[in-house]
Amino acid sequence: MKAYWQLTLAQLRIFLRNRQVLFWTLAFPIFLMVMLGSFLGNGNGMSVTIGYVDKDHSSQSKQLAEVLKKNEAISLDKSSSKKDALSQLKQGDVQLVVEVPKGYEERMKNSEQNGKPFTLPVFYNETDMAVSQVGQQLVYNAVDAVSKQKADYKPAVVINPKGVETLNLRYIDFLVPGIVAMMILSNNMNGVAGQIASWRERGILRRMQGTTLKAHTFIAAQITARLMLNGLQALIVLLVARLVFDVEVRGSWLTLVSFVILGTLAFMAIGFIIAGIAKTPESAGPIAGFLSFPMLFLGGVFFPIKNMPEFLQPIVHILPIAHLTTAMRETMNVGASFMSLGTEALVLGGWIIGAFIVASLTFKWE
Repeated sequence: MKAYWQLTLAQLRIFLRNRQVLFWTLAFPIFLMVMLGSFLGNGNGMSVTIGYVDKDHSSQSKQLAEVLKKNEAISLDKSSSKKDALSQLKQGDVQLVVEVPKGYEERMKNSEQNGKPFTLPVFYNETDMAVSQVGQQLVYNAVDAVSKQKADYKPAVVINPKGVETLNLRYIDFLVPGIVAMMILSNNMNGVAGQIASWRERGILRRMQGTTLKAHTFIAAQITARLMLNGLQALIVLLVARLVFDVEVRGSWLTLVSFVILGTLAFMAIGFIIAGIAKTPESAGPIAGFLSFPMLFLGGVFFPIKNMPEFLQPIVHILPIAHLTTAMRETMNVGASFMSLGTEALVLGGWIIGAFIVASLTFKWE
């Protein structure tokens, strides 16, 4: 236990003494957050995604869906229940929800006889009126096209807009959790790979092996030191985000800390694998960069995962960074609990176990 604490303190001293590395490790994420947040922080985007709840399952309801799909400005997201669709609306995943109630086709036929149009419920985001108004106009054009197929051209369907109170999330609210996840990835995967490879080349690991020091003690000390530093750095980034952009943590800090720990362990394990297969410190950096660079763009750090091309989705959903950014974002923006993020925790846990097993097979003292 004494060796463990001595190694932990020694690792912390190494970080603190190298002020240039410490400064840029912390300064770069903050600089990136401030720059992107200043230019794009209040942007919400104008793409219109419409949730479509079809309770009628008739030829008429399918026809309306096809008309909406034909409009290139609309991305139609079909949902099986109104509750799920409204939940997506509140979280900002869709901008409008169109509900086609049961009996829609029958009422459409009756509207031809009595001359009264059928009212179609359309729910929109009250906090983003610009996109909501565009979306309502697009839906109106679609139902008007359906109505004009009637012989007398009288509107058979009109929309009934209903405001729904939602979270007013900005791009900076989306960005900050991604920045924290990016920092965890870089500090641990890239940092561990370079440091361990350097120590091996300088003979430090060989001298450690010649002592009574156990491998698990060495790794435990590394983990503890990096957890302390990651926690401190994440806290500083969140504090700056709060002071500069008024970014809130709506969920539990305990859940947030739990995923910082899981992310640290997962990327440290990958860093140990890279250090094991890299022959020199010079090769460790490019290998880590080759793996980390695609993760930053595919893992939802800067852009929503759902916007990735369809053929990339299977790859995206197995990346540890994708699940870390999702967990951090859901906790901070929506206030999700740890139990509701069970999938993210399990995937990160699987990466921790699998990567440490591989690391134990590839790790070399010299």
